[in-house]
Amino acid sequence: MSKRLQVLLEEAEMADVRRAARRQRMTTAEWVRQALRAARRAAPEGDPKKKLGVVRVSARHSFPSADIDEMLAQIERGYAAPGDA
Repeated sequence: MSKRLQVLLEEAEMADVRRAARRQRMTTAEWVRQALRAARRAAPEGDPKKKLGVVRVSARHSFPSADIDEMLAQIERGYAAPGDA
């Protein structure tokens, strides 16, 4: 079921929104819906403190690594067909 949302804007801001919608050849309502969807997608989800904690715990680990050129050479050798190496 659809719900109505009423938002009060200053005249100048409303004019800007209408112009933006017209430039994209859509109704003002559709432009606003798309802007709200984009804003929701861009908003971070979850607790930032929890995310930061996970990153900090992960950063404590030490994993072996090779020189980047050596790693890339190993990857390329792995792509080679049997008998090509």
